[in-house]
Amino acid sequence: MVESDITGAARLLAERHARHRAAQPLLSARCEDREVTERLVTEAWKADDASGAVAVADGRTVGFLLGAPKPSATWGANTWVESGGLALHPSADPEVMRELYALAAARWVDEGRRAHYVLVPAHDGALLRAWYRLGFGQQHAHGIRAVPHEPTPHSPGVTVRRAAPADIPVLARLDVELPAHQRRSPVFSAAPVPTLEECAVDWEESFDDPDFAYLVAQLDGQVAGTAVCCALEKSSMHRGPAAVEGAGYLGFAAVLPELRGRGVARSLCDAVLDWCREQGPTALVTDWRVTNLLSSRTWPALGFEETFLRLHRVVGY
Repeated sequence: MVESDITGAARLLAERHARHRAAQPLLSARCEDREVTERLVTEAWKADDASGAVAVADGRTVGFLLGAPKPSATWGANTWVESGGLALHPSADPEVMRELYALAAARWVDEGRRAHYVLVPAHDGALLRAWYRLGFGQQHAHGIRAVPHEPTPHSPGVTVRRAAPADIPVLARLDVELPAHQRRSPVFSAAPVPTLEECAVDWEESFDDPDFAYLVAQLDGQVAGTAVCCALEKSSMHRGPAAVEGAGYLGFAAVLPELRGRGVARSLCDAVLDWCREQGPTALVTDWRVTNLLSSRTWPALGFEETFLRLHRVVGY
């Protein structure tokens, strides 16, 4: 892929996003504008060590794929194709995407980057199947739901309030519980598990940040879980077509293992929706590991519909 391919790629991306919004109307209309997608593709093309491939038929771009590495010990030597890094013309056979990957990935692997990640619109079954046939599997999901006009009652016995400094010890424990859970089967996350002391220090340093709302759920008077919410723009994961202007973001939620299954997560989600109504967002976004059996069942059951799926492959195994 070279600079002269950007305009054609931007056109395909804008058209892809329009089709995506037809299936998922809560997504932003912004990326249906070709000027916007041209800026996004240009930024992606200018990223350090970015590379990719284009498909051309009868002098017209019918597909593109563009990725770049992210510096991270957790992700390995990698290439990421973000939500704005791929598109096909609707008339193109999904096999074209497999050809694009075959060409682009040869360079990525030659450069030593064997861990490959790609965000694919969740509604496009044919495109997803093309990636599955390249050895990719689902790793992570982005989800969205509308904020209802009226509040819903919390689960019996559960109350939700703003966190207080006195809650920091249990908040630190909850900060450990989620990564510890995801280190176990069947997630097997490589992310390190912080210590209670590290989490407590983080909470003490960030507790008064006005950009975030920190909530705790109490079950029979005991803190049982927590949720953190903010404006979606604060999330580095949700960029390009995955960004939804004015949306709220449920960035973290955890429930103590011994108190799960009693409606705590539902009450926390309802409280975050209450926060959205107070602050103005009409949509709420979150994300989860699809191999996390708890979260991958909980968030769809609470009304979140998948918008993008992060697929993953490690070459050579």
